[in-house]
Amino acid sequence: MITLKGINKTYYTEATSLHVLKGIDLQINQGEYVSIMGASGSGKSTLLNILGILDNYDTGEYYLDNKLIKNLSEKQAAYYRNEMIGFVFQSFNLINFKNALENVALPLYYRNISRKKRNMIAMEYLDRMGLKDWAAHMPNEMSGGQKQRVAIARAIISQPKILLADEPTGALDSVTTIEVMKVMKELNQNGLTTIIVTHERSVAEETKKIIHIKDGLIENIENRL
Repeated sequence: MITLKGINKTYYTEATSLHVLKGIDLQINQGEYVSIMGASGSGKSTLLNILGILDNYDTGEYYLDNKLIKNLSEKQAAYYRNEMIGFVFQSFNLINFKNALENVALPLYYRNISRKKRNMIAMEYLDRMGLKDWAAHMPNEMSGGQKQRVAIARAIISQPKILLADEPTGALDSVTTIEVMKVMKELNQNGLTTIIVTHERSVAEETKKIIHIKDGLIENIENRL
């Protein structure tokens, strides 16, 4: 599903350069449940941004579903993101002036699906998240856990092959974290390749493989039952 070969990434400023990724080799197979851990500045978020085609890499090769992802136009990158990848973020990234149903339905708008049909599908996904009764509520009327479940529903409504989650529990309390991780586990058990960036050991331990990154390199890979 995902193959990285010798991925390097350097950020440049006027005064200096920062070599963030230093030759990353990685294989993630279809259906895997993976977490990426590392200290702040280790390169884990940069790696996730490259996997999500939100950022380019300098040298190396990135194959997504056997397709080389390199030097894409913005239109090509958007196509692969929309077809292949769902995103979940720490800050939820919900649109404040749209209710839960409208937020979840948004990706289908960009696929030119009629309002009636996309709202019907969005309601099904809210129901899966236990939020059918919250469809008309605005983000500021929901708890952190509810907002994250709305965000997950929005991420998977296009039926992506991969779910990328960047610190999805970072803004949640411990009880809500367990609730959200249960949803993540169920999605993976239904076949969705799931990759979570986290600094929380308890979250990483919910996954079946932990990739430890330090100073831009994979320090070790911990396989879990």
